[in-house]
Amino acid sequence: MNEQVNEVVVGVGPHPKPWPTDAKYDLDLLENGDKRNVLDKYRYWTLEAIKADLDDNRVSLHIAIENWQHDFNIGTIVRTANAFNVETVHIIGRRHWNRRGAMVTDRYMNIVNHQTVAEFVECMKSDNRQIIAVDIVPGAVPLFESKLPERAVLVFGGEGPGLSDEMQKSVEKIVMIEQFGSTRSVNVGVAAGIAMYAWIQQNVL
Repeated sequence: MNEQVNEVVVGVGPHPKPWPTDAKYDLDLLENGDKRNVLDKYRYWTLEAIKADLDDNRVSLHIAIENWQHDFNIGTIVRTANAFNVETVHIIGRRHWNRRGAMVTDRYMNIVNHQTVAEFVECMKSDNRQIIAVDIVPGAVPLFESKLPERAVLVFGGEGPGLSDEMQKSVEKIVMIEQFGSTRSVNVGVAAGIAMYAWIQQNVL
């Protein structure tokens, strides 16, 4: 028996003529189609035009990730930061990180690298930004009862080791996500998504 397989259509095909003439449109995409995972409003736009539009509408939240072990979760966190259109992502430690989980969303983000925790902390102080860490450690405050300030930077450690001791000593507050199962903690990529959404609920919605 022959089974009919429905082909999944990704993106859109070539743009019908006449083509739009605005400079934000990419001529190659107009001619050949746009298969990127972007919102419909951004179809056929250049990468630069998409990023510029996002920059005009960023929320004030910053995200920071300690990258001492080349954690594959960094890409996932960057992708989530793109979904919430956070202003800036800070990578602390190694400059190179695993971009696979980002699904190319890093191209649309403002990403800053800091070689050390001290360098990162000084940058946040100069930006008048409160450093809030997310981890399950002694003294952490439950997320549900925590006020996340508008000018916050949420900091996440690596999967497994968590936040470095130096970072824990440098933050203003550490919050934890309440859990009810048998494992000690949720995946850091998942935790980042939960914390970002909590900030969005408090400061945007």
